[in-house]
Amino acid sequence: MRVLFVCIENSCRSQMAEGFANQLGVEGVEAYSAGSEPSGIVNPFAIKAMHELGYDMRSHESKSLDDIPDLEFDYAISLGCGDECPMVKARMHIDWDIPDPRGMGIDEFRRVRDMIRERVQRLLVAPRVLAD
Repeated sequence: MRVLFVCIENSCRSQMAEGFANQLGVEGVEAYSAGSEPSGIVNPFAIKAMHELGYDMRSHESKSLDDIPDLEFDYAISLGCGDECPMVKARMHIDWDIPDPRGMGIDEFRRVRDMIRERVQRLLVAPRVLAD
């Protein structure tokens, strides 16, 4: 299963979603993330919040949609940016209404992280019913 997580800056939400897809380690999953307007950095709170759960994002980079491989994804999932994220080739396009944690304190950031983890877990366990 190929899945692309997209948000605007590729600094928080999509980075954490990609991290969870990799951390949860379901065989055969290829996870990618990108931004429609990448910031060029990964948010330090995203790195800290994921590190608390045992995932090291220090080597992650904020990427553009132009930086991802040109292939068809099974799922292209935008994380709260809706129409601001350009469409990519995918069998299914889904928008998860996830608040942007940029500018939030670490406790609020953790709540968003946990919301993303729950959605990614559902995706990996039962991909056909992940749209909610």
